[in-house]
Amino acid sequence: MMNRTTSSILATFILLSIFAVDLHGQNTDNTAKMLRLRAYGSIVYPQYAGRFNWMPDGEHYMKIEQDEKGRDVIVSYNCKDDERSVIIPAEQLTIDKAGGKTIIDKGLGSVAFSEDGNKILLFTNTRKVWRYATRGDYWVLNRKSGELHQLGIGLPESSLMFAKFSPDAKKVAYVSRNNIYVEDLAAKTYKAITTDGNDTIVNGTFDWVYEEEFDCRDGFRWSGDGSHIAYWQSNTSGTGWFDIINNVDSIYPTVQHFPYPKAGTTNSSVKIGYVNVDGGTTTWLNIPGDPRNNYLPRMDFIPGTNQLFIQQMDRPQHTNKVWTTTIGKDDLRVIFEDSDKAWVETNDQVRWLKGNKYFTWMSERDGWRHLYRVSADGKEMSLITKGDFDVISQVGLSEKAGYVYFIASPDNATQRYLYRAKLFGNGECELVSDKSQKGQHSYQFSPSCTWAVHTFSNASTVPETELMAFPSGKSVKKLTDNSKAQKEFDELGVNTKEFVKVRSGNLLLDAWMIKPYNFDASKKYPVIMDIYGEPASSTVQDVWSNSTWHQYLASLGYIIVSIDNRGAAAPRGREWRKCIYGEVGTFASEDQANGIRDLARQFPFIDADRIGVTGWSGGGSQTLNCMFRYPQVFKTGIAVAFVADQRLYDTIYQERYMDTPQNNPKGYENGSPISWADGLEGNLLLIHGTGDDNVHYQNCETLVNKLIEEDKTFYQVSYPMRSHSISEGENTSRHLRKTMVDFWLKNLPAGGK
Repeated sequence: MMNRTTSSILATFILLSIFAVDLHGQNTDNTAKMLRLRAYGSIVYPQYAGRFNWMPDGEHYMKIEQDEKGRDVIVSYNCKDDERSVIIPAEQLTIDKAGGKTIIDKGLGSVAFSEDGNKILLFTNTRKVWRYATRGDYWVLNRKSGELHQLGIGLPESSLMFAKFSPDAKKVAYVSRNNIYVEDLAAKTYKAITTDGNDTIVNGTFDWVYEEEFDCRDGFRWSGDGSHIAYWQSNTSGTGWFDIINNVDSIYPTVQHFPYPKAGTTNSSVKIGYVNVDGGTTTWLNIPGDPRNNYLPRMDFIPGTNQLFIQQMDRPQHTNKVWTTTIGKDDLRVIFEDSDKAWVETNDQVRWLKGNKYFTWMSERDGWRHLYRVSADGKEMSLITKGDFDVISQVGLSEKAGYVYFIASPDNATQRYLYRAKLFGNGECELVSDKSQKGQHSYQFSPSCTWAVHTFSNASTVPETELMAFPSGKSVKKLTDNSKAQKEFDELGVNTKEFVKVRSGNLLLDAWMIKPYNFDASKKYPVIMDIYGEPASSTVQDVWSNSTWHQYLASLGYIIVSIDNRGAAAPRGREWRKCIYGEVGTFASEDQANGIRDLARQFPFIDADRIGVTGWSGGGSQTLNCMFRYPQVFKTGIAVAFVADQRLYDTIYQERYMDTPQNNPKGYENGSPISWADGLEGNLLLIHGTGDDNVHYQNCETLVNKLIEEDKTFYQVSYPMRSHSISEGENTSRHLRKTMVDFWLKNLPAGGK
């Protein structure tokens, strides 16, 4: 998925004190103020509660802390009385090996309990698979005996993935080298229950495109009685393979070779089957439809049963069919179907009710994203939430209390609040968050929904986190105290985001701007627009950001602006998000151009002759569209890790919003920046990593070739073997930001006039 998170992540690595002095030789009042900001891009250093690991009883939460010797220990806290207990001391995370001591808590990635709480899975020595550390070593700790046992002994180091206890906790299943293994914990023996995994046959996990676009990684499930494992298998043969050439790590180039289906080309063949945990022949489900032209993005067992619940999408992602079948029975059938003329989403928050008689389902079928209650046979469907607003996410469900908790923001798309509705009510929704706290609220509910960790912040308020009791919604404990950080931030006197509305035709768009320091409204200032523009995300959020990147640019004398165009993933209804179907790139640049012109009309201090634009990934693509299609508006641009030709991006993402190039050739032509390259008039800098496995460097070379053909002058910086984040290697992040700042100052003169 093309997104802009890498841009904000990288901003945390900027040494502003070096920027303010070494880079520009300036030490004005403005930059002197910036020198008070701490290094590595943090405005202040607030406390963060982090992700809470709730224990199975829903009354305790678990954290990894350090003991007096600085060693990792695992502790629990009782929500009622805050009693702290050490579940696993450092000594239990240590094992004698070859006469020495090996501490396995070094790099402890995650901790998971068996259902009875007596055994614990420890994930350590982790390695990345593409973007996430999903490969490593697993150990099982028996809490009663204190025995610590490594799984998969004899398999390659750091090769195990997605280890999970069986329902009775007597076995653990995991993936290694594209095969699934089951290990008997008492006998300490394991067996491969699939054996055909190799470079092209992938069992129990996924290929690149499923991982990136459907968030699929863990590719197997235990049946309710623990007798079988259901799993995905991907056959990547027939899919186009992409090569990334590494010229920098040896005297001869090496090649990274992996399957990557580009828009309109052949997908992997994906199917689902199940196999006995003792091994044997896999039973493959005969789900109708070409497995290369349909997707199986979700599969799970209905709780406590041997019945599978499978979501299947057609290739254009217009329909999502729900199939069910029972292990050992020939009862495969469709029970439910959701559809949309544009696209449908996977349902990741399906919850079962009334002893599996109903399940929850999210749909936009009435024009808004709402939560529905569907009968197990699919014949009955009722609204749980009702109204002209979007449910952003389901965050908690208590069948005992009869409520579902969800995030929504009916009145302000930049903010987020907690609501609740009765699971078997009339659809009325009740606000739970304190509406006087304007901004964004997030919640991590316990399994019982009797407790939740609540965090609140906005653009000028440092996050604070508390433990809350439910259903009362009362605060029982502060988990952070950021009063000092808030005081430090307030004393800096920086100009925070001002949220405004701008027009594009008859549309009213959300936007924000940050004014320069020592701002003088009688002067005119240049603008740098930070944009995204793709349907996967939105940039206009009233939430705390500790990044100093925008603040630093403002300190140089720029107004920083961001606008959410049509199609942004904002809670403004189906039509807002999906009106761009088949035309990604066209409406975005139109709205960005219209929006900044309207902002300049509203605020005379904006210099309409000094408008710059920048973005990363999808934002880089829209930067190019803005520069090429509206050269009279945008004078300078920096496009980072961009898609130049939509045909060069992957099937699942691009076809979701555009259909295939074969079915929508005009849409692909209109939305691709390369089609408009002859319109370049301003100053353009292209930045790309040659090792980008997501948006390939091929995009940059293809566009460069076109710009040369059109006799256009431009600038280019390529980062050898850097990925989509352009963050690997010594000094990379600092060099990248220095390069960007240098280009702005030379080509878009800063300061008020």
